Amino acid sequence: MDKIDRKILAELQFDGRLSVTDLADRIGLSVSPCHRRVRALEQSGVIRGYRAHLDPGSLGFNFSALVFVTMREGDRQAVEAFENAMVDIPQVIQAQRLFGDPDYLLHVIARDLPAFQRLYDEQLSALPGVQRLTSTLVMKSVVQDRPFLPL
Repeated sequence: MDKIDRKILAELQFDGRLSVTDLADRIGLSVSPCHRRVRALEQSGVIRGYRAHLDPGSLGFNFSALVFVTMREGDRQAVEAFENAMVDIPQVIQAQRLFGDPDYLLHVIARDLPAFQRLYDEQLSALPGVQRLTSTLVMKSVVQDRPFLPL
């Protein structure tokens, strides 16, 4: 990956809807080589896809929490069962497996506190292998969806 590829990645992270023509203009490259580079970045997996970033609050999801999950067991079956069950809970917008204790960090959104409580009581606490859940409320997002600019 060279300097031009990094420029392409930076521009696409700020505006993934750029046409190849506009992208080529911004990075100072002709259209064909720019298109080849973008396609190569996509095929190699550096660019995993394109999507719209939504504002949860504008869609009525005004409640955000971080939920720490400690598992009873850490064997492969327990981890697999837990992770597979996470796929079916759309309010979990990010789930990360951690080293140490706790085992997972979940970022959860809900419409309000009662909706979060129902989700917590009915779905999160019922996830396979869960020993303990601990949650904290998000006051505000300071840095969110920051573009990753490779050096």
